[in-house]
Amino acid sequence: MPAWGPCSRRVLICGLRNLGFEGPLSGGRHQFMLRGDVVATIPNPHGSDIGIGLLARILRQAGVSREEWASV
Repeated sequence: MPAWGPCSRRVLICGLRNLGFEGPLSGGRHQFMLRGDVVATIPNPHGSDIGIGLLARILRQAGVSREEWASV
């Protein structure tokens, strides 16, 4: 269960896969994940964790609530 807070890129990808997203797929400057018509852009790998603000934006774009994220 991912906590609501900073997380690694690997935890983000695993959490989105558990919610039914496919990928990550390559495209443009960033990778993305798909679930039906919903596209979630994944940040590029870097040394630090994904912050709360960016995590919130990614989950909002993916249509995932905090409750869904906590239940993964």
